[in-house]
Amino acid sequence: MKNISFIIILLVVTSCKFKQTSTGNAQKKETPKWSVKMADEVMRQSDSLIHYLNPRTVKWQYDIAFLGQAIDHLGDVDSKYSRYMEDYVNYFVREDGSVKNYKIEEYNIDRINPAKNIITLYKRTGEEKYRKALNSFVIQMQNHPKTKSGGFWHKKVYPNQMWLDGIYMASPFLAQYAKEFNTPGLFDEVCLQIKLIYEKTKDEKTGLLYHAYDESREQKWSNQVTGCSPNFWSRSMGWYVMAIVDVLDYLPENHKDRDELISLLQNSCEALLKVRDKDSGLWYQVLDQTDREGNYLEGSGSAMFCYAFAKGASKGYLDKKYNNIANSVFSSITQLLITENPDGSIEMKDICGGCGLGGNPYRDGSYEYYINEKRVVNDPKGVAPFILAAIELNK
Repeated sequence: MKNISFIIILLVVTSCKFKQTSTGNAQKKETPKWSVKMADEVMRQSDSLIHYLNPRTVKWQYDIAFLGQAIDHLGDVDSKYSRYMEDYVNYFVREDGSVKNYKIEEYNIDRINPAKNIITLYKRTGEEKYRKALNSFVIQMQNHPKTKSGGFWHKKVYPNQMWLDGIYMASPFLAQYAKEFNTPGLFDEVCLQIKLIYEKTKDEKTGLLYHAYDESREQKWSNQVTGCSPNFWSRSMGWYVMAIVDVLDYLPENHKDRDELISLLQNSCEALLKVRDKDSGLWYQVLDQTDREGNYLEGSGSAMFCYAFAKGASKGYLDKKYNNIANSVFSSITQLLITENPDGSIEMKDICGGCGLGGNPYRDGSYEYYINEKRVVNDPKGVAPFILAAIELNK
């Protein structure tokens, strides 16, 4: 009888341990990944990308579309993430292929980036309205004004100026279009833009790239000898390295410029490592002035570098060490820049809302200008690359 009692007790204890282990494993499996958590936070804040962070402004906007693109990558987790991007595009793209609030005559290179989502939807649905809509953006870039050296102006209202931002705005779209619609001549244009701006903005001493270049030397912010703006802005280099890793997805393996683009990526990333903050593992708003008063660890640039490092290492463009670096950077972002609130909401802080040059009021590109621009919690320019980095690293 004692033996029977012992066996019963043993079975009960074993059963309880099994249940606890099973429950623990279930809880572990149910813990959402950072990409999903951040996407859910965006959708919690706004049921439509059209009004994300600004319910009064509805624009065909590069950063909102970038966020939609990032969230759409989670469509295989739940179709709601793809619908979120689709609804944004469909608000603007009409049945005849025209795009609401888009004016080709403005020749604004920022307006090209959202068209990548149109390619995605055309491939997904085959609907002719998307194919028609794409024509407008290709026509814009075929006729987009250029500097004498061949670089795309950032905007018609910024004549003779090339900005690092613009490389991301147009080059991945043109490369993707070239591959999907068999227009290989566009690959040469894409590579030219990436190489040219590197040549024009590179600082020989640090290897970093200045934010912009004015061929005319007419702008107050431009160096009269080099034409460059005066500072290295974190996010502008983020746009640049992301552009290269994304362009390489589409550029043919045998393209004459492919190896050079990979070298430019490697050179840029090595330069970035030299100005990475040793204590935090992140990057400052003004890259090379880490100890200067007012400078701060900036979220969007750090997230963009993280994504580019992770993808570059995964694809073999960068040394394998960059995967470990990307993991370290990601951890630092979650520890230092992200807060999970008791109500379940998530905040990503210290994201620069926006920096430009020239215009009215005039932006002079000074150190003081960059550090004093408004910081925006959960700005799409930080949240989008954070999601992409999380996906790339499977965090």
